[in-house]
Amino acid sequence: MAAQGQSLQRLREYLRQLPPRVQAMLLREFEQAIARGDDIAVATFVLGELRKLLRETGDADLSRTENAARLLFRAIEPFLVDRDGGASCPGQIRRSSLLPIWTWLGRDLLAEPTAKFEHELGQLAAETQKPAVEALVRRYQLKAAEAILAVMATRGSDQQRLLHRVGSPTAVEDLVPLAAAFKHREALEALLARLPNYVRNLADEQFHMVRNALDIPSLQLPQVLPLALTLTMRRLATPWQIIRLATIAAASDEAIRIASTPYAVAVTLAINDATNAVAELRADLKRGRYGNVSNHLKLLYDAMRGLRSELDVRSDSGWGRQLATLRTEISNLLKSEIEMVPGRVRRLLRQRSDKDIAAGSTLDATEIAETAALIDFVGVCRTYASELAINEVTLRAYSDLQQYLEQATQALVDALRTDTTRHPDFRQSQADVAIRFCSIMFGDEYASLMTKAAGMALGGERKPARAG
Repeated sequence: MAAQGQSLQRLREYLRQLPPRVQAMLLREFEQAIARGDDIAVATFVLGELRKLLRETGDADLSRTENAARLLFRAIEPFLVDRDGGASCPGQIRRSSLLPIWTWLGRDLLAEPTAKFEHELGQLAAETQKPAVEALVRRYQLKAAEAILAVMATRGSDQQRLLHRVGSPTAVEDLVPLAAAFKHREALEALLARLPNYVRNLADEQFHMVRNALDIPSLQLPQVLPLALTLTMRRLATPWQIIRLATIAAASDEAIRIASTPYAVAVTLAINDATNAVAELRADLKRGRYGNVSNHLKLLYDAMRGLRSELDVRSDSGWGRQLATLRTEISNLLKSEIEMVPGRVRRLLRQRSDKDIAAGSTLDATEIAETAALIDFVGVCRTYASELAINEVTLRAYSDLQQYLEQATQALVDALRTDTTRHPDFRQSQADVAIRFCSIMFGDEYASLMTKAAGMALGGERKPARAG
Protein backbone atom coordinates (compact mmCIF):
# COMPACT_ATOMS: atom_id res chain seq x y z
CA MET A 1 0.00 0.00 0.00
CA ALA A 2 2.89 2.35 0.75
CA ALA A 3 4.35 1.75 -2.73
CA GLN A 4 0.97 2.44 -4.30
CA GLY A 5 0.68 5.69 -2.34
CA GLN A 6 4.11 6.80 -3.54
CA SER A 7 3.15 6.07 -7.15
CA LEU A 8 -0.01 8.15 -6.83
CA GLN A 9 1.95 11.00 -5.30
CA ARG A 10 4.49 10.90 -8.15
CA LEU A 11 1.61 11.03 -10.65
CA ARG A 12 0.12 14.04 -8.86
CA GLU A 13 3.47 15.84 -8.93
CA TYR A 14 3.91 15.02 -12.62
CA LEU A 15 0.47 16.42 -13.50
CA ARG A 16 1.13 19.53 -11.41
CA GLN A 17 4.33 20.42 -13.29
CA LEU A 18 2.78 20.13 -16.76
CA PRO A 19 2.13 23.36 -18.67
CA PRO A 20 -1.51 24.52 -18.64
CA ARG A 21 -2.01 23.67 -22.33
CA VAL A 22 -0.87 20.08 -21.71
CA GLN A 23 -3.12 19.76 -18.68
CA ALA A 24 -6.03 20.97 -20.80
CA MET A 25 -5.36 18.47 -23.55
CA LEU A 26 -5.01 15.66 -21.03
CA LEU A 27 -8.30 16.65 -19.46
CA ARG A 28 -10.02 16.48 -22.85
CA GLU A 29 -8.36 13.18 -23.84
CA PHE A 30 -9.35 11.40 -20.63
CA GLU A 31 -12.92 12.69 -20.90
CA GLN A 32 -13.07 11.19 -24.39
CA ALA A 33 -11.52 7.95 -23.10
CA ILE A 34 -14.34 7.58 -20.58
CA ALA A 35 -16.90 8.31 -23.30
CA ARG A 36 -15.35 5.53 -25.43
CA GLY A 37 -15.43 3.06 -22.55
CA ASP A 38 -11.65 2.75 -22.20
CA ASP A 39 -9.85 2.12 -18.89
CA ILE A 40 -12.39 4.00 -16.79
CA ALA A 41 -10.62 3.57 -13.44
CA VAL A 42 -7.38 5.20 -14.63
CA ALA A 43 -9.15 7.90 -16.65
CA THR A 44 -11.44 8.81 -13.74
CA PHE A 45 -8.51 9.10 -11.33
CA VAL A 46 -6.48 11.34 -13.67
CA LEU A 47 -9.53 13.50 -14.38
CA GLY A 48 -10.08 13.92 -10.65
CA GLU A 49 -6.49 15.07 -10.13
CA LEU A 50 -6.63 17.50 -13.05
CA ARG A 51 -9.85 19.01 -11.76
CA LYS A 52 -8.29 19.44 -8.31
CA LEU A 53 -5.51 21.43 -10.00
CA LEU A 54 -8.16 23.59 -11.65
CA ARG A 55 -9.73 24.37 -8.29
CA GLU A 56 -6.35 25.13 -6.71
CA THR A 57 -4.87 27.32 -9.45
CA GLY A 58 -7.97 28.78 -11.06
CA ASP A 59 -9.22 27.62 -14.41
CA ALA A 60 -8.63 30.75 -16.52
CA ASP A 61 -5.34 29.63 -18.12
CA LEU A 62 -6.42 26.02 -18.45
CA SER A 63 -9.77 26.97 -19.93
CA ARG A 64 -8.12 29.32 -22.41
CA THR A 65 -5.60 26.79 -23.68
CA GLU A 66 -8.22 24.02 -23.81
CA ASN A 67 -10.48 26.29 -25.86
CA ALA A 68 -7.58 27.17 -28.18
CA ALA A 69 -6.76 23.51 -28.84
CA ARG A 70 -10.41 22.64 -29.37
CA LEU A 71 -10.91 25.41 -31.91
CA LEU A 72 -7.62 24.66 -33.65
CA PHE A 73 -8.36 20.96 -34.22
CA ARG A 74 -12.10 21.23 -34.87
CA ALA A 75 -11.51 21.54 -38.62
CA ILE A 76 -9.78 18.15 -38.80
CA GLU A 77 -12.45 16.23 -36.90
CA PRO A 78 -13.54 14.26 -40.03
CA PHE A 79 -10.05 12.77 -40.30
CA LEU A 80 -9.58 11.77 -36.66
CA VAL A 81 -9.46 8.09 -35.65
CA ASP A 82 -9.15 6.53 -32.21
CA ARG A 83 -6.58 3.95 -33.31
CA ASP A 84 -3.27 4.53 -31.49
CA GLY A 85 -0.87 1.88 -32.77
CA GLY A 86 -0.24 0.18 -36.09
CA ALA A 87 0.68 1.65 -39.43
CA SER A 88 -0.77 5.01 -40.35
CA CYS A 89 -3.48 5.10 -43.00
CA PRO A 90 -3.64 7.82 -45.66
CA GLY A 91 -6.34 10.38 -45.03
CA GLN A 92 -6.46 9.75 -41.28
CA ILE A 93 -4.97 11.42 -38.20
CA ARG A 94 -4.77 9.68 -34.84
CA ARG A 95 -6.66 11.48 -32.11
CA SER A 96 -3.89 10.54 -29.69
CA SER A 97 -1.44 12.60 -31.80
CA LEU A 98 -3.18 15.90 -31.04
CA LEU A 99 -1.83 16.29 -27.51
CA PRO A 100 1.87 15.77 -28.35
CA ILE A 101 1.58 17.95 -31.50
CA TRP A 102 -0.14 20.78 -29.61
CA THR A 103 2.49 20.58 -26.87
CA TRP A 104 5.30 20.58 -29.47
CA LEU A 105 3.88 23.58 -31.30
CA GLY A 106 3.58 25.63 -28.12
CA ARG A 107 6.87 24.56 -26.59
CA ASP A 108 9.30 24.16 -29.49
CA LEU A 109 8.07 25.18 -32.91
CA LEU A 110 5.77 28.19 -32.39
CA ALA A 111 6.18 29.18 -28.76
CA GLU A 112 5.52 32.92 -29.11
CA PRO A 113 2.80 32.64 -31.79
CA THR A 114 1.02 30.00 -29.71
CA ALA A 115 1.09 32.14 -26.57
CA LYS A 116 -0.21 35.08 -28.61
CA PHE A 117 -2.91 32.89 -30.19
CA GLU A 118 -4.13 31.75 -26.77
CA HIS A 119 -4.06 35.27 -25.36
CA GLU A 120 -5.96 36.82 -28.28
CA LEU A 121 -8.55 34.04 -28.20
CA GLY A 122 -9.04 34.73 -24.51
CA GLN A 123 -9.99 38.32 -25.36
CA LEU A 124 -12.75 37.20 -27.73
CA ALA A 125 -16.17 35.77 -26.92
CA ALA A 126 -16.48 32.67 -29.05
CA GLU A 127 -20.25 32.90 -29.42
CA THR A 128 -20.64 36.64 -30.12
CA GLN A 129 -17.46 37.20 -32.14
CA LYS A 130 -17.39 34.09 -34.31
CA PRO A 131 -15.93 35.75 -37.44
CA ALA A 132 -13.03 37.21 -35.46
CA VAL A 133 -12.44 33.91 -33.66
CA GLU A 134 -12.50 32.00 -36.93
CA ALA A 135 -10.09 34.42 -38.59
CA LEU A 136 -7.68 34.10 -35.66
CA VAL A 137 -7.85 30.29 -35.73
CA ARG A 138 -7.33 30.25 -39.49
CA ARG A 139 -4.21 32.44 -39.29
CA TYR A 140 -2.70 30.16 -36.68
CA GLN A 141 -3.56 27.02 -38.69
CA LEU A 142 -1.76 28.42 -41.74
CA LYS A 143 1.22 29.40 -39.61
CA ALA A 144 1.34 25.93 -38.03
CA ALA A 145 1.06 24.24 -41.44
CA GLU A 146 3.88 26.35 -42.87
CA ALA A 147 6.15 25.64 -39.88
CA ILE A 148 5.45 21.87 -39.89
CA LEU A 149 6.05 21.55 -43.64
CA ALA A 150 9.27 23.56 -43.31
CA VAL A 151 10.52 21.11 -40.70
CA MET A 152 9.58 18.12 -42.85
CA ALA A 153 11.39 19.66 -45.84
CA THR A 154 14.69 20.01 -43.98
CA ARG A 155 17.23 17.23 -43.71
CA GLY A 156 19.88 16.19 -41.25
CA SER A 157 20.34 16.59 -37.52
CA ASP A 158 18.21 19.73 -37.17
CA GLN A 159 15.13 17.92 -38.43
CA GLN A 160 15.80 14.88 -36.28
CA ARG A 161 16.28 17.04 -33.21
CA LEU A 162 12.99 18.87 -33.75
CA LEU A 163 10.99 15.74 -34.58
CA HIS A 164 12.43 13.93 -31.58
CA ARG A 165 10.91 16.64 -29.41
CA VAL A 166 7.42 15.64 -30.58
CA GLY A 167 7.86 12.63 -28.30
CA SER A 168 5.59 10.21 -30.16
CA PRO A 169 6.61 8.38 -33.35
CA THR A 170 2.96 8.03 -34.38
CA ALA A 171 2.42 11.77 -33.89
CA VAL A 172 5.40 12.44 -36.17
CA GLU A 173 3.69 10.31 -38.84
CA ASP A 174 0.56 12.46 -38.49
CA LEU A 175 2.35 15.79 -38.92
CA VAL A 176 2.16 15.89 -42.73
CA PRO A 177 -1.57 15.03 -43.06
CA LEU A 178 -2.33 17.47 -40.24
CA ALA A 179 -0.40 20.25 -41.99
CA ALA A 180 -2.07 19.40 -45.31
CA ALA A 181 -5.52 19.54 -43.69
CA PHE A 182 -4.69 22.95 -42.18
CA LYS A 183 -3.14 24.39 -45.34
CA HIS A 184 -5.89 23.24 -47.72
CA ARG A 185 -8.81 23.60 -45.36
CA GLU A 186 -10.79 25.89 -47.72
CA ALA A 187 -10.44 23.46 -50.65
CA LEU A 188 -11.57 20.52 -48.49
CA GLU A 189 -14.56 22.43 -47.14
CA ALA A 190 -15.48 23.48 -50.69
CA LEU A 191 -15.34 19.82 -51.71
CA LEU A 192 -17.94 18.96 -49.07
CA ALA A 193 -20.18 21.72 -50.42
CA ARG A 194 -19.93 20.30 -53.96
CA LEU A 195 -20.44 16.63 -53.06
CA PRO A 196 -23.94 15.10 -52.91
CA ASN A 197 -25.07 14.67 -49.31
CA TYR A 198 -25.71 10.97 -49.88
CA VAL A 199 -24.33 8.77 -52.64
CA ARG A 200 -26.39 5.60 -52.79
CA ASN A 201 -24.40 4.10 -55.63
CA LEU A 202 -21.14 5.53 -56.98
CA ALA A 203 -22.08 5.03 -60.61
CA ASP A 204 -23.50 6.89 -63.59
CA GLU A 205 -24.66 10.42 -62.78
CA GLN A 206 -23.53 10.43 -59.14
CA PHE A 207 -20.11 9.13 -60.13
CA HIS A 208 -19.60 12.06 -62.50
CA MET A 209 -20.73 14.52 -59.83
CA VAL A 210 -18.19 13.11 -57.37
CA ARG A 211 -15.42 12.97 -59.95
CA ASN A 212 -16.02 16.60 -60.99
CA ALA A 213 -16.02 17.71 -57.34
CA LEU A 214 -12.60 16.09 -56.86
CA ASP A 215 -11.17 17.44 -60.11
CA ILE A 216 -9.56 20.49 -58.49
CA PRO A 217 -5.76 20.98 -58.72
CA SER A 218 -5.29 21.60 -54.99
CA LEU A 219 -7.20 18.40 -54.14
CA GLN A 220 -5.05 16.33 -56.48
CA LEU A 221 -1.85 17.02 -54.51
CA PRO A 222 -0.39 13.78 -53.05
CA GLN A 223 -0.82 14.93 -49.43
CA VAL A 224 -4.36 16.26 -49.99
CA LEU A 225 -6.03 13.62 -52.20
CA PRO A 226 -6.24 11.00 -49.37
CA LEU A 227 -7.98 13.61 -47.20
CA ALA A 228 -10.39 14.47 -50.03
CA LEU A 229 -11.17 10.79 -50.62
CA THR A 230 -11.75 10.28 -46.88
CA LEU A 231 -14.36 13.05 -46.94
CA THR A 232 -15.90 11.50 -50.05
CA MET A 233 -16.18 8.07 -48.41
CA ARG A 234 -18.20 9.59 -45.60
CA ARG A 235 -20.91 10.45 -48.16
CA LEU A 236 -21.01 6.96 -49.72
CA ALA A 237 -23.69 4.49 -48.67
CA THR A 238 -21.20 1.73 -49.56
CA PRO A 239 -17.67 2.96 -48.74
CA TRP A 240 -15.79 0.30 -50.73
CA GLN A 241 -17.15 1.82 -53.95
CA ILE A 242 -14.49 4.52 -53.62
CA ILE A 243 -12.27 2.11 -55.64
CA ARG A 244 -14.33 2.95 -58.74
CA LEU A 245 -12.53 6.28 -58.88
CA ALA A 246 -9.28 4.31 -59.13
CA THR A 247 -10.45 1.90 -61.82
CA ILE A 248 -11.77 4.77 -63.96
CA ALA A 249 -8.55 6.75 -63.47
CA ALA A 250 -6.55 3.71 -64.62
CA ALA A 251 -9.08 2.76 -67.32
CA SER A 252 -8.57 -0.78 -66.05
CA ASP A 253 -9.30 -3.11 -63.14
CA GLU A 254 -5.73 -4.42 -63.14
CA ALA A 255 -4.01 -3.65 -59.84
CA ILE A 256 -0.68 -2.90 -61.53
CA ARG A 257 -2.19 -0.17 -63.68
CA ILE A 258 -4.25 1.22 -60.80
CA ALA A 259 -1.16 1.40 -58.58
CA SER A 260 0.49 3.76 -61.08
CA THR A 261 -2.26 6.39 -60.70
CA PRO A 262 -2.77 8.94 -57.89
CA TYR A 263 -6.11 7.28 -57.13
CA ALA A 264 -4.40 4.06 -56.04
CA VAL A 265 -4.81 5.39 -52.50
CA ALA A 266 -8.57 4.77 -52.90
CA VAL A 267 -7.94 1.01 -52.81
CA THR A 268 -5.87 1.39 -49.65
CA LEU A 269 -8.66 3.41 -48.05
CA ALA A 270 -11.28 0.80 -48.96
CA ILE A 271 -9.21 -2.04 -47.50
CA ASN A 272 -8.55 0.01 -44.37
CA ASP A 273 -12.28 0.72 -44.00
CA ALA A 274 -12.98 -3.03 -44.12
CA THR A 275 -10.20 -3.60 -41.57
CA ASN A 276 -11.81 -1.07 -39.24
CA ALA A 277 -15.17 -2.82 -39.67
CA VAL A 278 -13.54 -6.08 -38.55
CA ALA A 279 -12.16 -4.33 -35.46
CA GLU A 280 -15.63 -2.96 -34.65
CA LEU A 281 -17.16 -6.40 -35.19
CA ARG A 282 -14.60 -7.96 -32.84
CA ALA A 283 -15.29 -5.32 -30.17
CA ASP A 284 -19.06 -5.83 -30.41
CA LEU A 285 -18.74 -9.62 -30.21
CA LYS A 286 -16.42 -9.32 -27.23
CA ARG A 287 -18.91 -7.11 -25.39
CA GLY A 288 -21.90 -9.22 -26.41
CA ARG A 289 -23.41 -6.43 -28.52
CA TYR A 290 -25.00 -8.64 -31.14
CA GLY A 291 -27.50 -6.02 -32.31
CA ASN A 292 -24.88 -4.36 -34.55
CA VAL A 293 -23.44 -7.60 -35.91
CA SER A 294 -25.81 -7.82 -38.87
CA ASN A 295 -24.76 -4.37 -40.10
CA HIS A 296 -21.07 -5.20 -39.71
CA LEU A 297 -21.44 -8.47 -41.60
CA LYS A 298 -23.37 -6.87 -44.46
CA LEU A 299 -20.72 -4.16 -44.79
CA LEU A 300 -17.92 -6.74 -44.80
CA TYR A 301 -19.74 -9.02 -47.21
CA ASP A 302 -20.32 -6.15 -49.64
CA ALA A 303 -16.75 -4.89 -49.26
CA MET A 304 -15.07 -8.25 -49.78
CA ARG A 305 -17.29 -9.13 -52.73
CA GLY A 306 -16.82 -5.69 -54.30
CA LEU A 307 -13.06 -5.62 -53.85
CA ARG A 308 -12.68 -9.13 -55.21
CA SER A 309 -15.04 -8.66 -58.17
CA GLU A 310 -14.08 -5.15 -59.31
CA LEU A 311 -10.32 -5.45 -58.87
CA ASP A 312 -7.99 -7.81 -60.70
CA VAL A 313 -5.52 -8.31 -57.85
CA ARG A 314 -2.76 -10.92 -57.88
CA SER A 315 -2.66 -13.01 -54.72
CA ASP A 316 1.07 -12.33 -54.25
CA SER A 317 0.70 -8.53 -54.52
CA GLY A 318 0.51 -6.20 -51.53
CA TRP A 319 -3.22 -5.64 -51.91
CA GLY A 320 -3.77 -9.33 -52.58
CA ARG A 321 -2.02 -10.32 -49.37
CA GLN A 322 -3.97 -7.70 -47.43
CA LEU A 323 -7.28 -9.02 -48.74
CA ALA A 324 -6.31 -12.64 -48.04
CA THR A 325 -5.25 -11.75 -44.49
CA LEU A 326 -8.45 -9.80 -43.93
CA ARG A 327 -10.63 -12.65 -45.19
CA THR A 328 -8.81 -15.13 -42.94
CA GLU A 329 -9.18 -12.80 -39.95
CA ILE A 330 -12.91 -12.46 -40.55
CA SER A 331 -13.30 -16.21 -40.96
CA ASN A 332 -11.39 -17.06 -37.78
CA LEU A 333 -13.26 -14.45 -35.76
CA LEU A 334 -16.68 -15.68 -36.85
CA LYS A 335 -15.85 -19.38 -36.61
CA SER A 336 -14.99 -19.14 -32.92
CA GLU A 337 -18.33 -17.46 -32.21
CA ILE A 338 -20.43 -19.75 -34.41
CA GLU A 339 -18.99 -22.98 -33.00
CA MET A 340 -19.99 -22.15 -29.43
CA VAL A 341 -23.68 -21.43 -30.16
CA PRO A 342 -25.03 -25.03 -30.18
CA GLY A 343 -23.31 -25.69 -26.85
CA ARG A 344 -24.90 -22.65 -25.24
CA VAL A 345 -28.34 -23.74 -26.45
CA ARG A 346 -27.81 -27.23 -25.04
CA ARG A 347 -26.77 -25.89 -21.63
CA LEU A 348 -30.04 -23.98 -21.34
CA LEU A 349 -32.44 -26.60 -22.70
CA ARG A 350 -31.01 -29.92 -21.53
CA GLN A 351 -33.50 -31.93 -19.49
CA ARG A 352 -32.47 -32.27 -15.87
CA SER A 353 -33.55 -34.57 -13.10
CA ASP A 354 -35.25 -33.06 -10.06
CA LYS A 355 -32.13 -33.46 -7.96
CA ASP A 356 -30.17 -31.28 -10.42
CA ILE A 357 -32.61 -28.37 -10.11
CA ALA A 358 -32.18 -26.06 -7.14
CA ALA A 359 -35.38 -25.01 -5.40
CA GLY A 360 -36.74 -21.76 -6.81
CA SER A 361 -34.08 -21.57 -9.53
CA THR A 362 -34.78 -20.09 -12.95
CA LEU A 363 -32.92 -19.72 -16.18
CA ASP A 364 -30.74 -16.63 -16.34
CA ALA A 365 -32.53 -13.91 -18.35
CA THR A 366 -29.27 -12.37 -19.58
CA GLU A 367 -27.98 -15.70 -20.85
CA ILE A 368 -31.31 -16.35 -22.57
CA ALA A 369 -31.16 -12.99 -24.37
CA GLU A 370 -27.52 -13.49 -25.39
CA THR A 371 -28.20 -17.00 -26.68
CA ALA A 372 -31.23 -15.82 -28.65
CA ALA A 373 -29.05 -13.12 -30.22
CA LEU A 374 -26.40 -15.74 -31.03
CA ILE A 375 -28.93 -17.99 -32.78
CA ASP A 376 -29.95 -15.00 -34.90
CA PHE A 377 -26.23 -14.32 -35.45
CA VAL A 378 -25.75 -17.80 -36.93
CA GLY A 379 -28.64 -17.16 -39.30
CA VAL A 380 -27.09 -13.85 -40.40
CA CYS A 381 -23.72 -15.55 -40.92
CA ARG A 382 -25.45 -18.14 -43.09
CA THR A 383 -26.64 -15.34 -45.39
CA TYR A 384 -23.11 -14.01 -45.90
CA ALA A 385 -21.14 -17.25 -45.46
CA SER A 386 -19.82 -17.67 -48.99
CA GLU A 387 -17.87 -14.41 -49.23
CA LEU A 388 -16.63 -14.55 -45.62
CA ALA A 389 -15.16 -18.09 -45.88
CA ILE A 390 -17.41 -19.58 -43.19
CA ASN A 391 -19.63 -21.84 -45.31
CA GLU A 392 -18.75 -25.14 -43.70
CA VAL A 393 -18.83 -24.11 -40.04
CA THR A 394 -22.04 -22.10 -40.51
CA LEU A 395 -23.92 -24.89 -42.26
CA ARG A 396 -22.80 -27.38 -39.61
CA ALA A 397 -23.87 -25.16 -36.71
CA TYR A 398 -27.15 -24.21 -38.37
CA SER A 399 -28.04 -27.84 -39.06
CA ASP A 400 -27.06 -28.82 -35.53
CA LEU A 401 -29.28 -26.09 -34.08
CA GLN A 402 -32.23 -27.09 -36.26
CA GLN A 403 -32.09 -30.74 -35.25
CA TYR A 404 -31.48 -30.09 -31.57
CA LEU A 405 -34.15 -27.41 -31.17
CA GLU A 406 -36.78 -29.51 -32.90
CA GLN A 407 -36.07 -32.53 -30.69
CA ALA A 408 -35.45 -30.63 -27.44
CA THR A 409 -38.57 -28.47 -27.76
CA GLN A 410 -40.79 -31.48 -28.36
CA ALA A 411 -39.21 -33.30 -25.41
CA LEU A 412 -39.70 -30.31 -23.10
CA VAL A 413 -43.34 -29.90 -24.14
CA ASP A 414 -43.93 -33.61 -23.56
CA ALA A 415 -42.35 -33.26 -20.12
CA LEU A 416 -45.01 -30.73 -19.15
CA ARG A 417 -47.58 -33.55 -19.25
CA THR A 418 -45.69 -35.41 -16.54
CA ASP A 419 -47.20 -35.29 -13.04
CA THR A 420 -44.34 -33.72 -11.12
CA THR A 421 -44.80 -30.88 -8.67
CA ARG A 422 -41.22 -30.35 -7.50
CA HIS A 423 -40.06 -27.88 -10.15
CA PRO A 424 -42.90 -27.23 -12.64
CA ASP A 425 -42.02 -23.54 -13.05
CA PHE A 426 -38.45 -24.33 -14.05
CA ARG A 427 -39.51 -26.92 -16.60
CA GLN A 428 -42.14 -24.61 -18.04
CA SER A 429 -39.55 -21.81 -18.34
CA GLN A 430 -37.30 -24.17 -20.31
CA ALA A 431 -40.16 -24.93 -22.69
CA ASP A 432 -40.89 -21.20 -23.10
CA VAL A 433 -37.23 -20.50 -23.90
CA ALA A 434 -37.12 -23.37 -26.38
CA ILE A 435 -40.19 -21.98 -28.16
CA ARG A 436 -38.58 -18.53 -28.23
CA PHE A 437 -35.50 -20.04 -29.89
CA CYS A 438 -37.73 -21.91 -32.36
CA SER A 439 -39.32 -18.62 -33.35
CA ILE A 440 -35.90 -17.36 -34.38
CA MET A 441 -34.88 -20.58 -36.10
CA PHE A 442 -38.09 -21.78 -37.75
CA GLY A 443 -40.36 -18.73 -37.75
CA ASP A 444 -43.42 -17.54 -35.87
CA GLU A 445 -45.79 -20.12 -37.35
CA TYR A 446 -43.82 -23.08 -36.00
CA ALA A 447 -43.38 -21.35 -32.63
CA SER A 448 -47.14 -20.73 -32.47
CA LEU A 449 -47.84 -24.43 -33.00
CA MET A 450 -45.42 -25.36 -30.21
CA THR A 451 -46.97 -22.75 -27.92
CA LYS A 452 -50.41 -24.34 -28.47
CA ALA A 453 -48.93 -27.80 -27.81
CA ALA A 454 -47.39 -26.55 -24.55
CA GLY A 455 -50.71 -25.01 -23.51
CA MET A 456 -52.55 -28.26 -24.18
CA ALA A 457 -49.89 -30.20 -22.24
CA LEU A 458 -50.33 -27.95 -19.23
CA GLY A 459 -54.11 -27.97 -19.41
CA GLY A 460 -54.56 -31.69 -20.11
CA GLU A 461 -54.50 -34.66 -17.82
CA ARG A 462 -50.99 -35.18 -16.51
CA LYS A 463 -49.23 -38.51 -16.57
CA PRO A 464 -47.55 -39.77 -13.41
CA ALA A 465 -43.81 -39.23 -13.25
CA ARG A 466 -41.55 -42.23 -13.46
CA ALA A 467 -39.94 -43.35 -10.23
CA GLY A 468 -36.35 -42.21 -9.69
